[in-house]
Amino acid sequence: MSTEAALDTTERATRRIVQRGLWFDEMELDTVYEHRPGRTVTEADNVLFTTLTMNTQPLHLDQAESEQLAPFHDRLVNSMFTLSSLVGLSVAQLTQGTIVANLGFSEVKFPHPVRHGDTIYAETVVTDKRESRSHPNAGIVTFAHVARNQRGEIVAEATRSTLVRKQP
Repeated sequence: MSTEAALDTTERATRRIVQRGLWFDEMELDTVYEHRPGRTVTEADNVLFTTLTMNTQPLHLDQAESEQLAPFHDRLVNSMFTLSSLVGLSVAQLTQGTIVANLGFSEVKFPHPVRHGDTIYAETVVTDKRESRSHPNAGIVTFAHVARNQRGEIVAEATRSTLVRKQP
C-alpha cells in the first residue's frame, strides 16, 4: 500500500481505538488474564536495575563470589526486578491508563530464582473487586499475579490491591 493510500484510509476511518487497560466495570472475577509476549531477562537488565536501586548484593553483581555461594553457585536476577517485571507485563492488558494508584502488595513470593536468559511469562486473576467508598469514580481491585519461566516454574507470585477508574 502506498503512503497516499494509507493516508487516505486513515482519513476515511471514522472510529479510533486507543490501547488501554480495563475499566473497573470490565474486570471479571476469577478470570485468568494471560499477558504476552513474555520478557527475556538479560545480564544488562539485572546489572542496571541492581545498580540503579543501590543494591550492592554480590549475588546479583559479582560472578566470582556468587560461584562460591551455595545453593545456586551463580548470579541471580534481582527479585525486585522480577516483581517489577511481573507487574509490568500486566499493565497493557489490565491497567494502562485506567489505574489511579497501587494501594499495596502482599503475599510476595519467589519460589524459584530467575537467571540471565530466562524468559518470564505472566498471568493475573482478579480475585476481588468492590466499589470505592472514598472515590465514587473508581473501585478497588485485587490482583493475584503469577510469573513463570520458560520451563513453567513459578518464579514470582504477588497479591496487589489497586484503585481502578470506572468507565467514564
